Amino acid sequence: DDLDEDARLIGAVNVIKFTKGLFGKKLKGYNSDIIGFKRSIEPLLNETHRKALILGTGGASKAVFQGLKQLGVGATLVSRKPKEFCITYDEITPKTMEQYTVIVNTTPLGMFPNIDACPDIPYDLVTPNHLLYDLLYNPDETLFMKKGKEKGAVVKNGLEMLLLQAFAAWEIWQK
Repeated sequence: DDLDEDARLIGAVNVIKFTKGLFGKKLKGYNSDIIGFKRSIEPLLNETHRKALILGTGGASKAVFQGLKQLGVGATLVSRKPKEFCITYDEITPKTMEQYTVIVNTTPLGMFPNIDACPDIPYDLVTPNHLLYDLLYNPDETLFMKKGKEKGAVVKNGLEMLLLQAFAAWEIWQK
């Protein structure tokens, strides 16, 4: 019947709240992923983190894109194949890596049992100024994170995001 503003902007709902309306039950859609992601990544951001690459173009990438936008971080989606409003992995240049110091993996690459896989980015260009955030949390440290850590980047997995989005869903249902 209705959408929360974040859910409308993202184009995806993962929490539905039932309320009593004047003419019976009313359903309102929310997206708690954006809340969990923002609360999880915000403490890691600093003044050098003004642009982000979002690896993947699935549903989670839309919440991440909107969350980064709300935190004042411009973002570009990265896709395997050419798509409108995206760049491809082949288009990531040294200049791109210098400018985009936040990299968020929203793909399933590296998730158990395929722990030897990771997104195809130029890890040799990752620096201590970078923040690599992986929405995956199984394994605790993905190959994407290991490669970033080897270059001195700050890395984080998505377990806290998972918990925070669940808490956000509970908050939505309770208000």
